[in-house]
Amino acid sequence: MAEVELIGRKDLFGNPDRMNVQVSPDGAFISYLADVDGVLNIWVGGRDDIGGAEAVTHDKGRGIRDYSWAHTSRHILYLQDEGGDENDHVYAVDLETNAVTDLTPFEGVQGRIYGVSAEYPEEIVVAVNNRVGQWHDLYKVNIVTGERELLLENNEFADVVVDDKYRVRLGMTFKEDSGQEFYRYEEGQWRFDSDVPAEDGMVTGVLDLDKKGEVAYLRDSRGRNTAGLVAWNLATGEQKLLAEDAKVDAEGIMVHPQERTVQAVSFVYDRKRWEVLDEAIAGDLAYLQELGDGELEVVSRDWADRYWVAMLVVDDGPSRYYLYDRERGEAEFLFSNRSVLEGKELAKMRPVVIKARDGLELLAYYTLPVGSDSDGDGVPDEPLPTVFCPHGGPWHRDYWTCHPWHQWLANRGYAVLCVNFRSSTGFGKAFVNAGDLEWGGKIHDDQIDAVRWAIEEGIADEKRVAVFGGSFGGYSTLAGLTFTPEVFACGVDLVGISNLETFIDSVPDYWKPFMSVLVNRVGDPATAEGRKLLKERSPLTYVDRICKPLLIAQGANDPRVKQAESDQIVEAMQAKGIAVTYLLYGDEGHGFARPENNLSFYAVVEAFLAECLGGRVEAIGNDFEGSSIEVRAGAEHVAGLVEAMG
Repeated sequence: MAEVELIGRKDLFGNPDRMNVQVSPDGAFISYLADVDGVLNIWVGGRDDIGGAEAVTHDKGRGIRDYSWAHTSRHILYLQDEGGDENDHVYAVDLETNAVTDLTPFEGVQGRIYGVSAEYPEEIVVAVNNRVGQWHDLYKVNIVTGERELLLENNEFADVVVDDKYRVRLGMTFKEDSGQEFYRYEEGQWRFDSDVPAEDGMVTGVLDLDKKGEVAYLRDSRGRNTAGLVAWNLATGEQKLLAEDAKVDAEGIMVHPQERTVQAVSFVYDRKRWEVLDEAIAGDLAYLQELGDGELEVVSRDWADRYWVAMLVVDDGPSRYYLYDRERGEAEFLFSNRSVLEGKELAKMRPVVIKARDGLELLAYYTLPVGSDSDGDGVPDEPLPTVFCPHGGPWHRDYWTCHPWHQWLANRGYAVLCVNFRSSTGFGKAFVNAGDLEWGGKIHDDQIDAVRWAIEEGIADEKRVAVFGGSFGGYSTLAGLTFTPEVFACGVDLVGISNLETFIDSVPDYWKPFMSVLVNRVGDPATAEGRKLLKERSPLTYVDRICKPLLIAQGANDPRVKQAESDQIVEAMQAKGIAVTYLLYGDEGHGFARPENNLSFYAVVEAFLAECLGGRVEAIGNDFEGSSIEVRAGAEHVAGLVEAMG
């Protein structure tokens, strides 16, 4: 295999050139996130002078990732937490005065944006849990003055839906069996409307309301296996199926900016496809899809619906942004998200269906190093050291995309494999429900079956397979090294769960409305049977089985998987004399946001994997500069780590 150029970690994990590109409601401006002194901030430029864009925020911490335009076209709204604690504040920045207003100025609480409407351009609806940590009350807030008006004191609803007139219309609660109930708000009273059985609860929910607030659009699996797109008339109760797919759930929707009607819906099995519901945009989508062989996403539209921002995603290159003028029928290329990757030898991501041991079909993706498959049959010329990357959630899924982990690891000489194991969302309710009470059980079997498939196909060298995941994927790493230690040569756990009982006991207050889902789908610590199951499925219970190298990384402020989850398994390993390397980041939460921290983490992972599997490695160099990395244990187990820490 001819050796390809080593792609620098900074090229893959540093801040992108530009991302989250949007057009203002009046169509006059283009905004995006880009670097200011190493930190992601919001930039704005004229639609016809994007090169003259200037930064309008000046965050110096973890950066901004979530923002949207207000309908004034003069204000931009954004969310920001402190050190990864997920207690987001809602801010508004005035583009003319540069004034920034904190619209939810409460300490230790979480703000969410629930409504932005052209009917009230200077007001938005926010939800905050400042009264009771478990529940978010709704306020109408003036983005100029910061004045707040209470819309709803919420004491029971996990989610509330408001219309464009900022009227509260719908509420949703979780039942004890993890099903849901929908309520309608009429004449100042909540009225029960309908029931969502537990089997449908994970894949059924409200996506949007139309302009008048009369029709709700649902992703709904009731009466079918896969969730279809349904229009629900709130006045008559009539429900109409608009689109469905026999293999997968309805996923994304395209909504008319003024009428709020759904014009297209996406379905994703191995690749995304759009089903057009409104012929008025059929020609536009067909034209945009011709821009390249990738997956199309219309990420922003102005109020008049003349200007669209479209993004084309491929698996072997950066995402490309275009400004589309519907009136002229022409798209102009704006920029890619990572121009440094253009022209690089990047690897293709291959979809494959793997049969689990009980016959369940699992959609997986794998990536081979460039040049390792000389005849192009999808099997390398010789079995390769392989990194298995289970996704988080577990109520999430893997997609076809230019995944930075896949590109980085393939470039270092590894085959990379991920699989949509049972409980992954998007494949119908039977598939997601098959993962209930199967953390560390059949879910783990699916993961091992995927690894066994790669070995049997000649893709993976069975003596050199690593497992590397974050969140639930971190739990899967720990499960891999305790339940099936013979399968893996090493593991990397990023913010992973070690003890299911302490995990459930320590969830943040605002997760408590969701608690019935956790106890019914993971295990119930309130019952003897549930506690027994949680202990049996916790990697901490079997810590003495760990016999392969393990690297653990944790954010100190993580509110979901708290630092105690990593601390306790590290302490248990040390008590038994088992080697472990433990990294702690004091200014991060559930996953890392600061590029300095990402670069330091991936530098350690790369050196760790190179020792275990024998892949290529880029020197750590100055990748620790500016990072909050603290090595709590085992620096001596990773080449170059002691020296890098000084």
